[in-house]
Amino acid sequence: MKSFTSMLLGLLATCLFTYSTNASVILQYHHVSDDTPKSTSISPQQFAKHMQYLADNDFTVLPLNEVVDAIKQQQPLPNKSVVITFDDAYLNILENAKPILDQHQFPFTIFINPGIVDKGSPHYLSWSQLKAMADDGVMIANHGFEHESWTRVPKDTNFNTWLAQKIALLKKAEAKIKTETGQSWQYFAYPYGEFSPRIQQLLEQNQFIAFSQQSGAVGQDTDLTSIPRFPASQPYDKLSSLKDKLHSLPLSVTLSDQDAQTIYTKGALKNVTMTINSDDIRTEQLNCYVTSVGKQPVKWLEDKQLSITFTETLPSGRVRSNCTAPSISQPGRYYWYSKPWFILNEDGSWYPH
Repeated sequence: MKSFTSMLLGLLATCLFTYSTNASVILQYHHVSDDTPKSTSISPQQFAKHMQYLADNDFTVLPLNEVVDAIKQQQPLPNKSVVITFDDAYLNILENAKPILDQHQFPFTIFINPGIVDKGSPHYLSWSQLKAMADDGVMIANHGFEHESWTRVPKDTNFNTWLAQKIALLKKAEAKIKTETGQSWQYFAYPYGEFSPRIQQLLEQNQFIAFSQQSGAVGQDTDLTSIPRFPASQPYDKLSSLKDKLHSLPLSVTLSDQDAQTIYTKGALKNVTMTINSDDIRTEQLNCYVTSVGKQPVKWLEDKQLSITFTETLPSGRVRSNCTAPSISQPGRYYWYSKPWFILNEDGSWYPH
């Protein structure tokens, strides 16, 4: 039988870690269809399996604003809570996803491009459909006026002038959403998931909350200008891998100003250093995987500071490092942190979308 002292220490450790291990997970979808590009699609059948898993395993599906408000107010996030989001306002969200979500009474958010909605494409939701969904409790948020990257500055363009134009268009989109749906959350999902520290600063100055596309759970230390979301469409739609993500915990990491940068020319980024802000991870089991180059060797410089020197040149395109480590206090659950980089071609040009 355990001694009273050991039991007390165990209880104390559990109490200390409970605050830090509460987490939410935000899922990102695009199309819910069998007939759309696989890279941005999940079949209605597989989407139904995702939602049924949430229902069967006691997950709490929350509206996006409740999670954002909890972070703002530094309140504990409900454990095993999930948010469901869609990008791009495709018609199949209404036709194929909403009936499944309504069956479970799950709230959700759609990030839209008002300029695209204005064009009246039969593949996109119309303003009348979006208004009806908003009246039914669906959150409608901002994905930019058009679906244009916030990092790709056109040649021969003044950077500051370009930034001012981007903010003006973002505010125009927000105003249009409010006019057409009655909602204005000041939530913005980066098109293509591309952003930079300068863009993050600008959005914070203009009181926008921003959502990215790198993986990871959400916690009280989450940066409100790059809130992670787990892509859940193909090829990440397998329920076996999604289960681990739904049970993941937010790994709080601090980066220097240099290591926080996101845009590099191919060959320029050779290593990254980060400080882990957690006492609840098994450091000897922390692993980091990088897009196209696989598992990378981790070198601990100090008690909580580590460095990764890439074993290969990172490829052009959207590249991510996913670092995970087991939780001490919650066996079977993993802390997760993802760092995105946008690697330009060797001549400094942008890779295709």
